[in-house]
Amino acid sequence: MNIEENQNLRKEIENIVGLILDDYKKGRDVDQIDVFNQPDRDAVIDIVNKLLRILFPGYYRDKVYRSYSDNNRMGIIIEDVIYNLQKQVAIAFRHAKDYEHATDDTLNCGARCITLEFFKKIPHIRELVDTDLQASYEGDPAAYSKEEIILSYPGLLASTINRMAHELYLLEVPLIPRIMTEYAHSKTGIDIHPGATIGKYFMIDHGTGIVVGETSIIGEHVKIYQGVTIGALSTRGGQSLKGAKRHPTIEDNVTIYAGASILGGETVIGHDSVVGSNAFITYSIEPGSRVSMKKQELEL
Repeated sequence: MNIEENQNLRKEIENIVGLILDDYKKGRDVDQIDVFNQPDRDAVIDIVNKLLRILFPGYYRDKVYRSYSDNNRMGIIIEDVIYNLQKQVAIAFRHAKDYEHATDDTLNCGARCITLEFFKKIPHIRELVDTDLQASYEGDPAAYSKEEIILSYPGLLASTINRMAHELYLLEVPLIPRIMTEYAHSKTGIDIHPGATIGKYFMIDHGTGIVVGETSIIGEHVKIYQGVTIGALSTRGGQSLKGAKRHPTIEDNVTIYAGASILGGETVIGHDSVVGSNAFITYSIEPGSRVSMKKQELEL
């Protein structure tokens, strides 16, 4: 490339840069360029991975922290996550109506209280996760140990991250819970909204393609297979539906097999029911029911 060609290229690049910078001035949502006014997604993912070490202290190795004492090691990790989560929550609070005009001191104070409240719930989260682990082990003859489930099963990983995100959701933390569950979604193919309420002994078998909506209520000892949707009947109302019960209620001791779709906020699957593969349900099912597709014929 000669000198003249190089100068022409530089001018063209300058023109392109100017064109894009001018496009940022149109005042649209996509024109936001203040990255420090948004939670750091990478920082939130790092927090998630450190929280997994806190929940399963003997299964995830540390590449940063070194200590001869396990208690000291875990103490360092816990303090590290408290510090970093508080920072991200303070940033996220800028998107909450209650903190719309708050000072930095108020944001930090609120974030500190919420973060400490969340960490007080860690023993409760671990208790729930332990029941999920037990359900996964008892419900899967292919599982040879609980260690295998913790280290390799996507279902337990997704439900564990969801249980952490759900507590932050209940504490009304903006953005961060959804970042956490979408990280789990990207890792596992399992999409559970942090608003979903899920009881003890929850088991996901295989898991790929599962969708659980925000206002879903799932009871105890529920088992769902890959491709299951627990979703809304219609979202054409858009934002006007916010806060409404849009997703089904699944009562205790229900099994939902692969590919089933259960839709609607008024839909209740009664306890001790079994929903067969590929069933499409938009109405309530009585307790103890067996739901399956009619036998289909194969044409050659």
